[in-house]
Amino acid sequence: MGKSTILQDFRAFAMKGNVVDMAVGVIIGGAFGKIVSSVVADVIMPPLGLLIGGVNFTDLKWVMKPAEMIDGKEIAAVSLNYGHFLQATFDFLIIAFSIFMFIRLLMKLTTKKKEEEPAAPAAPPAPTKEEVLLSEIRDLLKEKKA
Repeated sequence: MGKSTILQDFRAFAMKGNVVDMAVGVIIGGAFGKIVSSVVADVIMPPLGLLIGGVNFTDLKWVMKPAEMIDGKEIAAVSLNYGHFLQATFDFLIIAFSIFMFIRLLMKLTTKKKEEEPAAPAAPPAPTKEEVLLSEIRDLLKEKKA
């Protein structure tokens, strides 16, 4: 067996089926993430913000030290931006719930297919003439020995 180069080893690794499947999953997952993020930001959050009084979660913050001017230079405010945390939490919950519902739908569809399949396998076929003769010969030999 000859020496393999790093490039050959990497090519063999990268072309394995599960690595390619994983890459496809990551790409589709990224696209699905963009769709869900858009649904959350553009469809779900505006009515939710309206229901709770027009609050935009990302703007919520606690200013611990306000911005100030020192020697003509502006020092930025120190704030705890808990609104970004709330928004990220809501995004996660909505994404997790939508994936749960999608997986649940897939499980129901695959379960229905399994239920439609016959529950018990068909009865074994009747023995052929040769099998019947061979079993008779076996039985006769057993009687002869006994």
